[in-house]
Amino acid sequence: MTQPNEVPVSDLRCLCDPSLFDFETTADIPPLDQVIGQERAVRAITFGLEMKSAGYHIFVTGPEGTGKTTIVQEIVGKAARQLSTPPDWCMVNNFKDAYRPRAIAVSPGQATRFAKSLGRLVADLKIRLPKEFQADPFRQKVVEIQERYGEEKQSYFDQLDRSAGEKQLKVEKIPSGYQTIPMNGDAPYSQEEFEKLPDKDQRAIEKTVQTFQEEIQTALREVNRINHTQQKEIQQLANELALFVVRNRLDLIRENYPDQPEILAFLDEIQADMVENVALFLPRQANGDDENETPANGNGLSLNRYRVNVLEDRSGMQGAPVVFEPNPTYANVFGHIDKKAFMGTLVTDFTMVQAGALLQANGGFLILEVETVLAHPQVWESLKRALQNKMLCIEDMAQDMGLGTASLRPAPLPLDVKVILLGGYEPFQVLQNYDAKFNKIFRVRADFDYEVVRTDETIRLYAQFIARVCKNEGLLPFSANGVAAVVEYGEKAIDSQRKLSLRFGAVTGVIKEADYWARKEAADRVTEAHVFKAFSEYRFRYNLYEEKIHESYVDGTIMIDVAGEAVGQVNALAVYQIGEIAFGRPSRITAETFMGRPGIVNIERESKLSGKSHDKGVLILSGYLGRTFARRYPLSLAISLTFEQSYSGIDGDSASSTELYAILSSLSGLPIRQGIAVTGSVNQKGQIQAIGGVNQKIEGFFDVCQSKGLTGDQGVMIPSANVKNLMLKKSVIDAVAANRFRIWQVSTVEAGIEILTGQSAGTPDSHGNYPPETVYGKVQQQLTTYLKQSLKLKKQYASKK
Repeated sequence: MTQPNEVPVSDLRCLCDPSLFDFETTADIPPLDQVIGQERAVRAITFGLEMKSAGYHIFVTGPEGTGKTTIVQEIVGKAARQLSTPPDWCMVNNFKDAYRPRAIAVSPGQATRFAKSLGRLVADLKIRLPKEFQADPFRQKVVEIQERYGEEKQSYFDQLDRSAGEKQLKVEKIPSGYQTIPMNGDAPYSQEEFEKLPDKDQRAIEKTVQTFQEEIQTALREVNRINHTQQKEIQQLANELALFVVRNRLDLIRENYPDQPEILAFLDEIQADMVENVALFLPRQANGDDENETPANGNGLSLNRYRVNVLEDRSGMQGAPVVFEPNPTYANVFGHIDKKAFMGTLVTDFTMVQAGALLQANGGFLILEVETVLAHPQVWESLKRALQNKMLCIEDMAQDMGLGTASLRPAPLPLDVKVILLGGYEPFQVLQNYDAKFNKIFRVRADFDYEVVRTDETIRLYAQFIARVCKNEGLLPFSANGVAAVVEYGEKAIDSQRKLSLRFGAVTGVIKEADYWARKEAADRVTEAHVFKAFSEYRFRYNLYEEKIHESYVDGTIMIDVAGEAVGQVNALAVYQIGEIAFGRPSRITAETFMGRPGIVNIERESKLSGKSHDKGVLILSGYLGRTFARRYPLSLAISLTFEQSYSGIDGDSASSTELYAILSSLSGLPIRQGIAVTGSVNQKGQIQAIGGVNQKIEGFFDVCQSKGLTGDQGVMIPSANVKNLMLKKSVIDAVAANRFRIWQVSTVEAGIEILTGQSAGTPDSHGNYPPETVYGKVQQQLTTYLKQSLKLKKQYASKK
C-alpha cells in the first residue's frame, strides 16, 4: 500500500497504449507531410520568405537534432516552387576594359545555348572570313586599288628621275632609304674624280645634292600619304566585307533574343569588335611583301574575347533556386577567379571567373549555417555588405588582401536573394548584442522548439513520422506497439510525461537501429522488443565508463551506505554526462556542526572545487536556518559541509536540500536513514524546488541498491514538482510495484526531514519555540546550548581581562 508522500506506481512512467493506433503497421498510414510542434518557427519562416522589403532575412535558432535544417529546406523549397525561375548569368568580355568584365542576364535555361551559339559563330567566321578575303571579287578590288594608287606613286618617282637627270644626278634605293649620286656623264663620279674637281665645283655639286634630297623627302611624304590612303581604302573594303559577313551571321543569333536588350547590346559590341579586329580570323602572313593586301593578325589579341563564360544555367529548374552551402568559404559563397601559369607568371581572363553560392541562389534562397560562416570572418563581413547593397562582387581574395599579382575586377552584379542562417542561441545572442548591422539585415527570427505537448494528435503525428522515415530509408514497417515504444522514448528523452521530444535526429537513430535488430531476427516488422533492444544495445556501446564507476560502489572503493542510519550523513545524487550518455550515481554528503564563528564552511568552495550555482545553494542554507531558528537570538554556530570522496569540480544546486538535511541531523543528533537518497534544491522559505536529471538520479541509486541488495526500505526522495518528469525504466517500476524500492515526493524541508528521520519536524508556537521531542525542537535545544556556552565563555574572557 502506498504510504503518504510515496509516488504511486502509475505515476512513475507515462505509457503509450498501442490501442490508440488504428493500424497494424505504419505501412497502413500515410507518411507525415507536415511539421510537428513548430508552428511558431513555421509562421516566422513563412513571414520572412514572403516579406519582400529589404532587411527581412531569416535567422533560424534551435537545439541540434530538432530537424531545423530539413524543415527549413522543405518550407523554402515549397515557397521556391511558387516563384518564377530567375535568369541565367554569363560573364562576358568588356571590350572597353578587359580587366573589368561584366555579367549579363539571359533568359532561364538559355545561357549554355547562347554560349554555344557564339562558339559556333567564331568557328564559322574562322572559315568564312578567310574564304571571303581570298575570293576573286575581294582580291580584284584590292588589285584595282593598288594599281590606281600605284600609278599615282609612280608618277612621283618618274618626276624624281627626270629632275635628277636634269641636275646630273642619279637616285638609287638602299635599305635605309634613297641615295643621291652625282653623275659624270653617264657614269657616277668616283671618289678620286670628285676630289680632283675644283672646290667651287665640289660645293656646287654638294649643294645640288642637298637641294635634291629635299625633293626626295617631299616626294616620299606624298608617297607615304598615298600608301596610307591606299591602306585605309583597303581596310575600309575589308571592314565592309567583314561587316557584311559578321552581321549576317549575328542576325541569326539576334533572332533568338528579340526581347533581351542586354544581349542585343552585347552582340552589337561583338560585331563592332570583330569588324575592327577581323585579322584575328585570318591566317598570319608568311612575310611582309604583301602587307597591304590584307590586315595582319599581329595585335596580340585572342579569339577568347568572344567566348561566353556561363556562370549559372538554370536549365530544367522549376521555380526559384534553393542553395544550401555546407562549406561557406569565401570562394564557395562569392565565387573566385582562377589563374593558370604562363611563361613563369600567373594569368587570367573573364573565362576563368567562377560563380559561388550567392550567384547560384540569386533570385531565390541561400541557406547557411552561421557557425561555419563565422569561422570565416571575411565571409561574414562581405555577406552583410552584399545583402545591404544588393550587389554581388566576385573578387580575387589574394589581391584584396594585398597578395598576388594584378587580377580582374568584374563589375558588380545585381543581387536579389533571401538568406536563411541556421544556428544556435549563443551565436544569435552574440551577433544581436555586438554586431550593429545584424538586426538591420536579419529582422526575422524563427525559433525551433525541442518539445511539444503530448496529445493524441501529436502521438498520431509521431506514428506518421515513423512511417515517413521507414518509407524514405527503406526500413521495415513498425507495429503499433513498436510505435508506442518510440513514443515513450520521445517522452523519456526530455524527462516528461506531458511532452514529446522534437529532436528527431535522435528519434530517427532509434528507428534505424530498431530496424537493424528486426532484420537480424528476420522479422517482417519492427516491434517494441526491437525498439527496447535498440535502447539497450545503444546504451551498452557507450556505458563502459558508467560500469566502471558502478564497480567502485560495489567493491567499496566509493563508500556508500544503503542501509542503516547515521547522524549528519545523507546520500545525494549526481548526474554524470559522457557524450550523449547521462547516468546518475549517489554521493555521500556529511555535515558537522559546532561552536565557532557563525557561518557555513563549504569545503568544496574552499578547495576551489565548487561552481557558482553550488556556492549559491549553500549560501541559501544560511537564510533558511536564520529564518527558522534565529528570529529571537543570533546563531552561534559553525557548519562544515562536504561531498565525501569528491575530487573533481561540483556545480549545481540540486544537493542544497540534501546538505540542509545533513545539517539538521547533525544539530538534532537524530540519525538519517541511509537507504534513502535525496535530490532537490531549496529556497530560503524551505520549499523544495525542481531539479534536472531526475530519472537518471533515481535509476543510478537503484542500480547501486540492487547490486548491494534491495531491502524494501530503500528509495529516492524527489521534489513534488519533478513527478511529472518521471519516465523510469521497467526494472525500477517493477521493484516499486513489488515494494522493494520506493519513490517519495516532498515540497518542503519539513516533509523531507520527517521521512528521513521518522520523526515529526515540529510546528512552532506563538513564541517560535518547537516541541522538544520534534526534530526542530532538538535543533533548537542544541542551538540554545551553543548560545549559552558562547555567552558563558565571553563572560569568562571578559573577567580575565
